[in-house]
Amino acid sequence: MDTLFRNSRRKLSQGLLFWRETGEGTPVIFLHGAWKDSSQWLSVIESLSQNFHCFAPDLLGFGESENLNIHHSIDLHVECIAELLQALKLEKVYLVGHSLGGWIAASYALKYAEQVNGLVLLAPEGVEVEGQTKSWQKMRQLLNRSPIFFKILRSLRPLTKILGLHEQIEKDWQMRQELLQYPTACKLLFQRQQPEIEAELLQNRLHLMEVPVLILQGGQDLLDAVVKSQTYTQLIPQVEFKMIAHAGNDLPESCAGVVAGDIRDFIQQNG
Repeated sequence: MDTLFRNSRRKLSQGLLFWRETGEGTPVIFLHGAWKDSSQWLSVIESLSQNFHCFAPDLLGFGESENLNIHHSIDLHVECIAELLQALKLEKVYLVGHSLGGWIAASYALKYAEQVNGLVLLAPEGVEVEGQTKSWQKMRQLLNRSPIFFKILRSLRPLTKILGLHEQIEKDWQMRQELLQYPTACKLLFQRQQPEIEAELLQNRLHLMEVPVLILQGGQDLLDAVVKSQTYTQLIPQVEFKMIAHAGNDLPESCAGVVAGDIRDFIQQNG
């Protein structure tokens, strides 16, 4: 990778925040997904750094940012980004967010519209879809299971194979291992009280969005993700929706060139 990235850290009131930075010109802030850190944007930023001043923070509790024992919420992360932008003296920016980062970016734009030129959201979280509560409950159950429970089940492999349960047990165990790598994402998405999570969902506020928005969605992603992107598109006043047919749930990594081109076009159209 030829692009030179500057790694920076700053102590904010919410904790120590790490970010990657490169380029110059119009500032663009990249917010990563729930099961990632800022490194997921490196290829996209490499394509854009000749045109824009790119910042990619590790959200608080992710990557190299501080992981404090605090109560996480979407608004906490919004305020953390707001404080970072103030510290960097960035008065107006474009926000790009994937998954959880999309939820935070959209929440930021609703709260601080005067600071945002536009939004690019890739498969954003943050709106209610059918079956979501049931899915969250399953994730909570997986996280709450004792490791001993899975150890016993996996030791009974001959029996679970006969009963046709082995594949599902292995799948659940693998998913649990992946979830445990991102405790802050789990807290934000699954492990808070349901009324608190629902209060931060955006479907009742997206009609108030004052800035232009581009939604990017992978055509091979899970149906829930596609429906969430479509919900954003239906509710936001100034919005463009683009389906990238061959892409899955990892747009910034698997389609970096396409995503970078779409971001560049969007900023040039709205600049």
